[in-house]
Amino acid sequence: MILVNNVGMNFSGQQLFKHVDLKFTPGNCYGIIGANGAGKSTFLRILSGDLEPTTGEVIIPKELRMSILKQDHFQYDAYTVLDTVIMGNQHLYDVMKEKDALYEKEDFSDEDGVRASELEAEFADMDGWEAESDVSRLIQGLGLDNDILYSEMSTLTAKEKVKVLLAQALFGKPDIILLDEPTNHLDIKAIEWLEDFLLDCEALTLVVSHDRHFLNTVCTNIVDVDYGQIKMYVGNYEFWYESSQMVQRMIRDQNRKNAEKIKELQDFIARFSANKSKSKQATARRKLLDKLTVEEMPCSSRRYPFVGFKMERECGKEILYVENLSKTVDGRKVLDNVSFRVNRDDKIAFVGEDEIAKTTLFKILMGEMEPDEGTFKWGTTITTSYFPLDNSAFFNDCDLNLLEWLAQYTADNAEENTESFKRSFLGRMLFSGDDVFKPVKVLSGGEKVRCMLSRMMLFGSNVLVLDQPTNHLDLESITAVNNGLIDFKGVELFSSHDHEFVQTIANRIMEFVDGKLIDKMCTYDEYIAGERDAMIARLNG
Repeated sequence: MILVNNVGMNFSGQQLFKHVDLKFTPGNCYGIIGANGAGKSTFLRILSGDLEPTTGEVIIPKELRMSILKQDHFQYDAYTVLDTVIMGNQHLYDVMKEKDALYEKEDFSDEDGVRASELEAEFADMDGWEAESDVSRLIQGLGLDNDILYSEMSTLTAKEKVKVLLAQALFGKPDIILLDEPTNHLDIKAIEWLEDFLLDCEALTLVVSHDRHFLNTVCTNIVDVDYGQIKMYVGNYEFWYESSQMVQRMIRDQNRKNAEKIKELQDFIARFSANKSKSKQATARRKLLDKLTVEEMPCSSRRYPFVGFKMERECGKEILYVENLSKTVDGRKVLDNVSFRVNRDDKIAFVGEDEIAKTTLFKILMGEMEPDEGTFKWGTTITTSYFPLDNSAFFNDCDLNLLEWLAQYTADNAEENTESFKRSFLGRMLFSGDDVFKPVKVLSGGEKVRCMLSRMMLFGSNVLVLDQPTNHLDLESITAVNNGLIDFKGVELFSSHDHEFVQTIANRIMEFVDGKLIDKMCTYDEYIAGERDAMIARLNG
């Protein structure tokens, strides 16, 4: 259990949050959400003891062991993978090393024998003899080869290190687990494995994540950092989001009968309460929802940007033909004889781990790179808007402010070239007041993404090509982009690692495996539920 009493945090005179009183209990998974800069990671650091709050205290019983997902990928470079994971239980690791050191002594004394006997008993009590097999199960579950157990961390890739550090945080049945963005750089199967692990885990778990599908799957409660406060709500992220939007509608519509709205909200709560889940926590979750009252529903101060794409003309019958495209990048054939045809109703998600293959294809289709072999052809009615993976060329050497930057892309007509139009447009993308005079070269990553989306919206294209459009965005902006692409009536080709994003938008899935293309008309959930493995087997067979 964790008790948070009257906690507040100030940074350089800025109040992040204050008067925080919360109780976290075992067996529950708490998703910590909030806008970028609201203080999610800061709150996690306070709970971990890494940061002292300005006011208040955090009370954690001393006998409870806390495990934290480390963010320094170089911290354990001098250690083997096995030792690094076992360090998730530092006391077990210390006992193991002291025991091994004693047995290596040439002048092993009677006193050493007594100490070794004590250490052996303690080691056995902590299931030390199962440690190596436990580590093996963890790293294999996360998709790593068991052969790396005795490799030094310094020899691993960045993605492999992320998985090892996650295994470290999960090792040894900790009582409390703190995870900051645990799904970053994980592949499909590793995320699924982690979801199942946390659903079966009895530890008190707190997780910061921008992955809505992950939050919906594992969380029993949502901890919302908003209004300079931190409040806890029952349910997963989807329940929190939809109830928050409902409360906002209730506030905006004061003239309706209150009783009617309360009935609507109660029906909504009952509908979510009846949902089934594979989690063994489902029964407890439903009981909590059954007790929920209207007064306990969330009301958020967050603002969501407006993301909406409109076509100036509809697509004709011919959209895009790709025939026998091949491309080698840095000595690796990332596209190998790739062919496909795009249809009028296609919303194609390019998934999988081969980022270079996806980005290379998009660059070729947008004329930024030449293929080694093969051809492609856009239809005569097609107009495209492109969201590149790397947008630095649009900002780094640019001396324009936001208004001037946007003016480069407004249509040559009187309405769009007025300052009031541009201010209004930027305001809907959350750039208000003097923000519009900010130099674009100093914008944050998320602000630059919102600028690039604004640019795309002005073009009125009927085909959108987007390479990882949710990178650098907070949950509110991701939701806005998600909804905008769902509503768009044209064709979409996009890449993303966001499960919810892909599942709710795409009707066709493509993945590159060793340069070869898997192409399947289905949803993302259908693809990963069985189609993917079967198609990869056929591709390799």
